[in-house]
Amino acid sequence: MKRLLVVRLGSLGDLVHTLPAVSAIHRTFPAAEIDWLVDAPHRDFLALVPLLASVIVLRDRSAGAWLAARSELRARAYDVALDFQGLLKSAALARLSGAQRVIGFTRKAAREGLAAPFYSMRVEAGAGQHVIEKNLALAGSIGAATDTLEFPLIQTDSRVVTAVRDALARAGLPATYALINPGAAWPNKRWPPAAFGRVAALIRDRHGLASIVLWGPGEQEMAATIVQSSAGAAVAAPATSLHDLVALARHARLIVSGDTGPLHIAAAVKVPAVGLYGPTNPRRNGPWSEQDECISRYDACDCHYERRCRRDDAHWCLGSISVDEVAAAIDRRLGQAVNPATA
Repeated sequence: MKRLLVVRLGSLGDLVHTLPAVSAIHRTFPAAEIDWLVDAPHRDFLALVPLLASVIVLRDRSAGAWLAARSELRARAYDVALDFQGLLKSAALARLSGAQRVIGFTRKAAREGLAAPFYSMRVEAGAGQHVIEKNLALAGSIGAATDTLEFPLIQTDSRVVTAVRDALARAGLPATYALINPGAAWPNKRWPPAAFGRVAALIRDRHGLASIVLWGPGEQEMAATIVQSSAGAAVAAPATSLHDLVALARHARLIVSGDTGPLHIAAAVKVPAVGLYGPTNPRRNGPWSEQDECISRYDACDCHYERRCRRDDAHWCLGSISVDEVAAAIDRRLGQAVNPATA
């Protein structure tokens, strides 16, 4: 096999969960060129993946963008295209690549059953499998050895790490820190900012760690609320790129977050994680390490994999997670005794 196409357009967390499969393919076929087709908003993340020969970007949803991608893909003459996304859109793009073989999931295992007819070979994946296991099954279908789990991300330098440590020093906080990530694209994945603030205070008091609050576009106010609610235990991060985020994560001692990209990036670089889950299933989408902690309301949730909660604010699933539950999960994950004087 000379050239292979990976189709995984988004989202950020799902890209992270595809990395072990791509690493397995590279280990098994080191001479093969691996390209990745991705949506434009996620191209910067793939710049951190050292195994790729080329990144093909689908610029937008227009017919012109599809035609441009098709032209670029066909010029590469792929032996095989693997659709890790399992959507009608991704399956169609995999077929349009002109690859000799187009491999995806069975109708039952694909996210959209209508994707399956586009494939020349279909791979079964068990119900309830973690996405990483599902992706490894797809890699295994072409003979990749999937017994080793790796998240290949380059080491990055970032001035943001220095800026964060300077901010902690000015605030009189420890240089060692946890990351708190309150944002998420889905509103029903966001835990209340004031609760995150109280958790930051407990992280400092119980474990001697400052907290750095991550934020994205439109989330500055959320980050400010956490800092104000933290009794001086947290500072807001500067504006960060994905390169900055990876660098910050490599120096962190913990991340507390809902089910979103920064959680999975941090877990990929082996940061101890505590995840807060409502509409998504941590058994399918949670951090991979068995040591990581997930607090889940999935079994009680009425809006599985929907962006907005169907309930009113008083009965919102994620809102029922208490600060004490999160603090206990952090204690377990960090494996440190709690000082009775501060408990």
